[in-house]
Parts: sequence; C-alpha cells; structure tokens
Amino acid sequence: MKNCACLRMNEAATGMSKKRYEEVAEAVAGRIRQGMYAVGDRIPGTRDLVEHFSVSVSTIMAAQRLLERQGWVEARPRSGYYVRRRNQEGAAEGGAALPKVTGFESAPTLVDTQQTIMSLVQATQSPRGMNFAMAAPATQFLPAAAMEKAFRAALRESGEEIEAYSFPPGALRLREAIVQRMKDAWCDLEPDDILITNGCHEALTLALRAVTQPGDVVAVESPTYFGLLQVIDALGLKALEIPADPKSGLSLEALQLALEQWPVKACVAMPNFSNPLGCLMPDERKEQLVRLLEVRGVPLIENDIYGELGFSGLRPRAAKSYDRAGGVLYCSSFSKSIAPGLRVGWMAPGRWLPQVGYLKFASTLACPSLPQMAVAHYLAQADFDRHLRRMRHEFAVHVERMTTAVLRHFPPGVRVSQPAGGFVLWVELAEGRDTVALYRKALAAGVSIAPGTLFSGDGDKYRHCLRLNCAAPWTAEAEDAIRQLGGWLRAG
Repeated sequence: MKNCACLRMNEAATGMSKKRYEEVAEAVAGRIRQGMYAVGDRIPGTRDLVEHFSVSVSTIMAAQRLLERQGWVEARPRSGYYVRRRNQEGAAEGGAALPKVTGFESAPTLVDTQQTIMSLVQATQSPRGMNFAMAAPATQFLPAAAMEKAFRAALRESGEEIEAYSFPPGALRLREAIVQRMKDAWCDLEPDDILITNGCHEALTLALRAVTQPGDVVAVESPTYFGLLQVIDALGLKALEIPADPKSGLSLEALQLALEQWPVKACVAMPNFSNPLGCLMPDERKEQLVRLLEVRGVPLIENDIYGELGFSGLRPRAAKSYDRAGGVLYCSSFSKSIAPGLRVGWMAPGRWLPQVGYLKFASTLACPSLPQMAVAHYLAQADFDRHLRRMRHEFAVHVERMTTAVLRHFPPGVRVSQPAGGFVLWVELAEGRDTVALYRKALAAGVSIAPGTLFSGDGDKYRHCLRLNCAAPWTAEAEDAIRQLGGWLRAG
C-alpha cells in the first residue's frame, strides 16, 4: 500500500461529470506527470487500486486500459502495468512534437572556430552549479566501488605489464574482452583487429587522419557531436552536413545526393543513439549505409559510444557488422558507461589498421597501462552487465524527467527529441529564439547548457535549439534550474 498512499485524488479538480474509471485514470496519470512514478516503475496493482479508490475490479481494469491507450503505461504479462516512455507525436497528454528535419546543405564548409566550447568546458569543471552542458554521466551512475576493486586487482596481478609501455595496439587482455563484448553488436572480430585509444575522441581523430588530407570533404550528420566538428576544424577539413531524422538518423537519400555532387572522402555517423538526437537507425538502413559507401569506396567512421546504452535493453547491431571489405572504422569507449576520466577507448579500423597504428604511435606513443588492465579486470566480472542494466534504466528515467520538466516550464510549442538510448535531450524552440544568449545568461547564474550552434559547422545554424545532459542527479535544484531557463525564455 506504500504506492497507493501517493494516490490521493482531488474530487473537485476531476469533476463529477466524468465516469469513475476516467477519474481513476486521471489520478494515476497525474502522479506520473509529477514524477512519482518514473519510466519503468510498476504502478499499484489491481487489488491495491480497488481498495484505495473503493471501486470495482471492472472499473480499475477500465482505467488501466484507458491509461494504456493514452500511452501512459504498458502491460507486462503476469506482472502488471508499468510506466512507459510517452510517444511525443501525441499518443499521451502533454506530449510534444519531434524536432524538425533540417534541409540539405548545398556545399561543404570550413567549421567556424568553436570558441564557445572551451568556455563551456571550463565552466563545467566548477564543483558548484548545474551542469546540463557536457554529455558525461554524474558519478552516481558509475561503478566507482567496482572499479576501485578492479584497480587493486590490476595492481596486484599485473605488475610488470603496468610498469611497461602499452604500445599499439594496446593491452591484449583488454582487447580480448572487447572482442567478446562486440559479439553482442554482431561483430566477429579478433583481438588483433582492435586498437586501444585515449577515449573515443582520439579514435575519431586517428580515423580521420588515416583516410583524409587537409581540404578534403567529410560528410557528417546534422546536428552532430561538437567534438567531431572540433577535430574536423583542427585537421583543416570541410564538413558537409547531411540532415538527420530525429527518429531514424542520417538521411541516406541526402547522403546519396551529396556523394553524387561532391568528392566526399569520408562519412562520420552515429547509427546507434546519436548525439544530440538520440535516434536509432533501423538495421536495414545501417546495411544500406555501409553498401552505399562501399560501392563508392568512401570510408565510414562509425561512432558507437552509446551503443550499449539503449533503453530497450537490447544491444543494437553496429554498422560495422555489415562490413565486408574493411571499409568501416569503428570507434567507441567506456567513457559513458564506466568512467570518463579513465580515457579508455578503442577502434576497429578495418583495412586502415596499419596506418592508424602508426599514427597512434607517432602522436601519443602509448596508452596508460593501469586503466587498461583495470577495465579488463572489471569486464571479466558479471557485474558489468548488471551495471549496464541499472544504468539503462536510470538514464531512461532521467531523460523522461527532463522531458517532462521541459514541457512543463518551457514556452508552448517547444519540440523535444525522443531518444531511444543515451542520456541527452535535444530541444527545439520557436524560430528566432537565441540559445547563445540564453547560454550566457544561464552560465552567469551557475547553470550550463549546450547551445545548438555548437552542433553545426555553420556558426548560426540551430541557434534556436539546445542540448541538455540528463545524466545529472535529478534534484529540486535541477528542476528549479529548468524552471529558471523556462522563465527566461518566456520573458524574452
């Protein structure tokens, strides 16, 4: 009866003209809106609801079916009803439309200097304030205690390996563990196919350096991860922005048009839970993407850093799994699932492995040995899969809470993404809104956000959009910060 204690219905507010089962459904939906039941939580059972509302079983069953039709809950056989993520195309009350798909850019461009990024990064280093800007999970989501044990085990059992250089391709034990995990992504790899890197960022950098020269054109999703744009800028490349659908990802039709018009030397994509949209490309379109580029001899650089963080719990296939000719350079890391500060990433660069290995050695010589061995110890334990299950659930809950808060506090007409995984939310405001100005005002008040202009090579594109990191502790202060952002937007 603990859950039912929260269900105190206000009869005057519901109105006596409604049928009783509608009143019950509205009371339960109200508690979901208020966050008393989060995504994935089981709502009170039929008997508890019957006792609480003093109604018949048939009335409760009718209320449950209504909640299911409205998109608030989903039935699980022999288990009950659970709060579901709401369909933002209108299936549930209070939803919002998805962000619009942008138009195809007519020409590749040099990336504008990303000056805002450094001030944003420095601001998020502050121990005070509310960080909604950087896509990094708060420590409460990370397996700190388990990693402490893994470090102790690595120090105890791997003395000589830790003291020596870990030259490319990196620690064998870690590469063997990664190969086992990649089987879940349908990738049949060998340890010698893997190269350890300092995070996914270095993997992307090495991949681009291996397949391009300064001045080359690189096709990227739009909007895209701003760290990628920094790399493109630093390497003197040109970004050709390909529109991405907020549900299915990179537009293959627009990409094909771009390949016909421009000498594209590489394509960078995030088929699984892209940043910032969080969308998941269907498997058949992943295969089409690989074949489209394969026929033209264009390398695909796949960023799969969020691949294990899908809300459904099922690990989606990597585009790499469709690679027959070694044309996909796969990049990932443990920064989002174990700890950002470890900087343990990896790549499977296909036929470019020799070039990438040399570039890695020439630029940073080796990766630190101790973090590699500690991660290898941790991956050998069953705890990592349990940790991932908890993390997926927590991220789904926090994304839903952020979505609810944005819809409650931001101006009417706001559009929000519907992530299938990861932990970031893309918010689109009415045309004419300026999130760069909002960023500056919020930063002065101790709240950091990522303005939309960072996610395009065009310094003015997506000015009316912003990205929010949902992997922060959801507290009264967090809700107040969203309310404050909404208040500035409504006043401006």
